[in-house]
Amino acid sequence: MKEVQRKTSKLKIIITLIFMIAFIFIVTKGTKILQKNTDFYVVANGSLYYEEMAEGYLIRNEITLQGENYKNGMVQVLTDGERVADSEIVFRYYSNSEESIKKEIADLDEEINEIIENSGLSMPTSDILSIETQIEDTINSMYNLNYLQKIQENKNKIEAYISKKAEYTGIFSPSDSYLKQLTQKRSDLEKELESGSEIIYAPCAGLASYRVDGLEEILKVDNFDYLSTELLNGFDLKVGAIVPLSNEKGKIVNNFECYIATSINTEKAMTAQVGDIVTLRLSNSDEIDAEIVYIKEEDQNRILVFKIEKDVAELLQYRKISFDIIWWKYTGWKISNSCIIEEDDKAYVEKATAGYVERILVKILRQNDTYSIVNNYEEDELRQLGYTEDEISKMSKIKLYDEIISH
Repeated sequence: MKEVQRKTSKLKIIITLIFMIAFIFIVTKGTKILQKNTDFYVVANGSLYYEEMAEGYLIRNEITLQGENYKNGMVQVLTDGERVADSEIVFRYYSNSEESIKKEIADLDEEINEIIENSGLSMPTSDILSIETQIEDTINSMYNLNYLQKIQENKNKIEAYISKKAEYTGIFSPSDSYLKQLTQKRSDLEKELESGSEIIYAPCAGLASYRVDGLEEILKVDNFDYLSTELLNGFDLKVGAIVPLSNEKGKIVNNFECYIATSINTEKAMTAQVGDIVTLRLSNSDEIDAEIVYIKEEDQNRILVFKIEKDVAELLQYRKISFDIIWWKYTGWKISNSCIIEEDDKAYVEKATAGYVERILVKILRQNDTYSIVNNYEEDELRQLGYTEDEISKMSKIKLYDEIISH
């Protein structure tokens, strides 16, 4: 009897061991199969956009400047896009005899300097040395310049220093000397040159620009009712074309804001409202906030006008541009839509834990065709969905960097 019991006990132990080995084998193999045949997606921070491409026309508050002597050509006093104060000089027109007068002045400078070098005249050494140092420093600063306007400015400085040197020499030479006569003649020519030039001043503060395309008087900012698809298309402008510099006119542009008008017929554009804030991505990759300030309904299109307050100076050289309208942007936990299981108007994800699959309820905040921004429900939200306190306490939550199953 005891022998039978011992054999039965041994048999039970053997059977138990077999079951344990089989269980471990199944779990181990099952986990490996799950890992081998299942793709995982890591929950990470990210952003979703809903964006559309568009083309638009820049409309600015700009005042065109033109004098009477515009046929003579003009000298730019400021660089294009530089800020200008009220009543500051923007540009001037050449006088009728400017070239001949400037040549006379240059000849006089050469003659004056030659007399200075070859004479033993007594002069204020410290003043002359200071001027010569300024001339030398200005020349040295020009070596690495490749911007024509700055080179011209330095050239003008050098001419002014030479003139001052000649003036000092003339002042401190005998009153009846030939040098005195030359410096006086030079001074008279400078006055003649100045009096013959027409100087154009800024009527207000803003950005100085010499890119005048003739649309300044058509595209106005006080009222946008004149805008239409037919009008905009009628300008026949190329996207991204740079407005050339004028040799006859200039303008002052409001540097705080400008507008972009576009004709569009997308679903999002058709439901947009005045006052909506969107993001525009420009060709330089800058993303700037924009407010829709005007909408006009047409048969098939809509005219939208966006107001922007950044990159105004950067856009100064363009009239027609391409850009992206980012209608909405949402940031949070980003997952692939292939991870989402929808049942009974609820969304779930599945996470593999220790060889078994756990289903987790998630809240979809934003979604496009490929990705979703998700989060966990708050307890109050779960109660509103009908879950009991016991069910809520047992619910698992999704976490950042969780590996969820992609189906």
